[in-house]
Formats: sequence, structure tokens, C-alpha cells
Amino acid sequence: MTEKPEVVVIGAGPAGLTAGWELVKRDVPVTIIEGDSVVGGISRTAQREGWRFDIGGHRFFTKVPEVEKLWHEILPDEDFLLRPRSSRIYYNGKFFDYPLKAGNALGGLGLVEAARCIASYAAARIRPPQDQSNYENWLVARFGWRLYRTFFKTYTEKLWGVPVSEMPSDWAAQRIKSLSMMNAIVNAVLPKRNQKEITSLIEEFQYPKYGPGMMWETATDKIIKQGGRVVFEEKVRKIHHADGRATGVTTTVTGGYGPGAGAPESSRSDLGSEYQYQADEIISSMSFSSLVRVMDPPAPAHVLAAANALKYRDFLTIALVVPASAAFPDNWIYIHSPTVKVGRIQNFASWSPFLVKDGRTCLGLEYFVFEGDETWNASDEELVALGTKELVELGLIRAQQVEEGFVVRMPKAYPYYDLHYKKNVDIIRAWLAENTPNVHPVGRNGMHRYNNQDHSMLTAMLTVQNIIDGTKHDVWEVNVEEDYHEEVSSPARGIARS
Repeated sequence: MTEKPEVVVIGAGPAGLTAGWELVKRDVPVTIIEGDSVVGGISRTAQREGWRFDIGGHRFFTKVPEVEKLWHEILPDEDFLLRPRSSRIYYNGKFFDYPLKAGNALGGLGLVEAARCIASYAAARIRPPQDQSNYENWLVARFGWRLYRTFFKTYTEKLWGVPVSEMPSDWAAQRIKSLSMMNAIVNAVLPKRNQKEITSLIEEFQYPKYGPGMMWETATDKIIKQGGRVVFEEKVRKIHHADGRATGVTTTVTGGYGPGAGAPESSRSDLGSEYQYQADEIISSMSFSSLVRVMDPPAPAHVLAAANALKYRDFLTIALVVPASAAFPDNWIYIHSPTVKVGRIQNFASWSPFLVKDGRTCLGLEYFVFEGDETWNASDEELVALGTKELVELGLIRAQQVEEGFVVRMPKAYPYYDLHYKKNVDIIRAWLAENTPNVHPVGRNGMHRYNNQDHSMLTAMLTVQNIIDGTKHDVWEVNVEEDYHEEVSSPARGIARS
């Protein structure tokens, strides 16, 4: 390009801010529009009365060198902690390693149930379900019916709010590691010198000492210092397009930050006013369905129908302050008990001591909900009482140990994969490519794709290269590899095995 384009970025989460940072490094004019008053999206760090909460838990580990480099461009090395990785499943009063390990899982179940699980596993390997396009059959084929019902069905249905049989298997390879019972047997009997490499989970990960929001707050400051513009509390109402190109964005002011401001203003007299931003290129991390609905002129009826059919799962955290003695060593525990609503429990002190206060920790109970349902609409007081009751029921604390509690709600936390989502996404992609090829979806919600944080960042980095360098990266191919995200391989020589 002979001239640098004017770029508008929608959303100040990991993808949007990565795009902004990559653009200002190249001296490309950029305006980032954020509808909220804080940055980071689901990777923000919420703050309440001196406590900090990681929304969902974010391990800073990646197999993408470019992303690793960018993290350390934004934050100095001394702002990262190296934290031990630990997560377990809580089922029937016992803890199990997660991802599952054959010996640990079967040993914890007891001799009789372990034998039944092995028989069920063997039957599934010999005669797996023929149709593995739905998530239930995908799991059964790899674990057998008994292990599936024990370790996956309850939690998965808490997470998504629908029967597992009604879900496609698309996202499973990135999120579920198969129980490799056959490999465990082979490794036990073959000479170790014949093994070429060892595949294992990461044992440590990096973590910003004040939570992931520290990364994105610092990125925002750096973008502004480099000449970029970041506006807060402005909602995108229209994306204008004509003659096969998007031409600009209209926003409505919903809160107290001024246009181009990087810091809060004491007041704002233009609440409800509209602003227009001209754009040669638009990078969008707003939800894929919302992107379609703000097009001006409107998208055709069939495209709008596809957008309206896309679904999301929402999320809230109940953070309970308890004595440090009531904590557990894990980053989080998956709760498979069907008698409680909580799906996962974090111990924020296991992420960083800077998130908590001396002598106490904060346990974050995660509930997967639909915006507007009974749990979402409950008062904070009711939710704190619910979280306390469920922790006591699980035997993890005594009720009198809870000193105070806070609630953080996060809408559209997870793009939902129903049996028709791929067709709907393809309809939208085709219409955008034909009518607004200079609108570039990136990130998790921006692409309606269950990306990790690092993959969301990579889609933004590749998109900037496409815009500025004229490359032809297919960002829709990011995060389609089959290997488990937090698994690494290393040469076996010199490594002791237990």
C-alpha cells in the first residue's frame, strides 16, 4: 500500500488490543472502540474492595512464538510469575487428576468400578459409535460409556445447559484429552530407551502478577502513548457499507469517557450522542451475530436469520473470601456433582498472591448460565448465599469461614456450538466476503469460535499482516490442530520416568 489505511478496531479484548498494538507499532492510524468501561473482555481482571478476580482463569502458555514475544513486549519479565499448573475433578467426594490419567482415574474409582470402566472402554474401542458427529458419541468412542458418565456428562451439561447428545463434536479435540489407557500399558512394559519422545502436560505457566487484566490495561496505555486512540463506553450502532466496502462506524455514547480518551473523565455531557468514525479497514471482535445486525444497509433476511440463530453461554463468578487454610492447591477444580449448580471453583491465591490479601484467599465459584435466567437475575446477596451453601455441601469449607462475597457477571462468555452453528457461520462469512471484505472478524466472539486467548491474539496478528502487508493468511484456520493445547513433547533421553 502507498498510503497507510485508517483502521477502526471494535472491541478492546485480547484480539482487539493485539490488533491495535500491532498497528501502532507500524505507525498506522487506529481507533479502538470499546463498549465497556474496562478493557480485556473475558480476560479482564475484575476488582472489588482490593480483591482481584480472574474471569474464567487464564494460563499464559502458548505454542505460538509470536504470541509469546508479544506478551513480553507489553509486560516486562518481572511482571510475570511462573506458576505451577494444577487442576482436578471433584467427584463423589474424591479428587481426580485432570486431564485424566489412567492409573489415577481407575484407582480412585475402586477395584470393581475400575474393572467395569475398563470393560466399557474396551467395548467402545472394539465397537465405537458409528456417528461421532455429536459430542456424546465422540466422548463415548474415546472413553467408554461408564467413564463418560462419570467424568464428562454432568460437567458438560452444566457448562452448556443442553444434553451432550445435542452438541456437535467440533470443539472437542482442543478441550478434551483422550484417556490413553493403551499407551499407559505400552509404556509400562516396553524398554524406555525405545521411546523417542515424551508427551506430557505443561507443569508451569506464566501469569501476570495482578491478573490477565494487567496485560490488557498496559497494552491500552502503550497504544495511547504510541498515538492510537481508545474510546470507552461507546456502543457500535451501525457499520456503514456501500459499493462492496465498509466505509465507517457510528457509535452511541453510553457512559462517561470522552472520544479519544484513555482515562476516565469526571463527567460527560454527550451521553446518548452519536459519533462517526471513517474507516478504510475495520477489525471486529464484537460478537459475530451483533456484527451482522449493525450493518447499514441491513444484511438480507437469510443472513440476519443466520446471525440470530447463533447462541452464547453466559457466565458469572461468585467470589467468596475465606481463610487461607480453607484453600486448595489447584488453580481450579471441576465439580462433577449433580447435586450442586457450581461448575468450577478457582483458588485465586494459586494463580497469584497479588490477587488476595495476607492470611486469606478468595474462592471463585463459576456458574454457567443464560443471561436472564433465574441464576443470572438473582441478587448478589442471594448468589453469595448460594455459593456458600454449595461449598459447605461439597465439604470444602464451613459456612462461618466466609467473610464476604462478590459477584461478577459476564455475558456472551462462550460462543455456543449447536448442530447448525457451522452452517450459520458460513452464511455470514460468505455475505461479508462479498459485501464488506474490509471487515475482518477476529477473536473468540468475533468469529464465533472457541479460541483460547493466544489463538484469539494470533487471528488479530495475522489480520494486521493481511491488511498492511497484503498477505493472504486464512485466520479461520487458526486453532484447528488436533493436539491438546496444554500438552508438549520433549526428547525422552535423560528424563526420568515414574
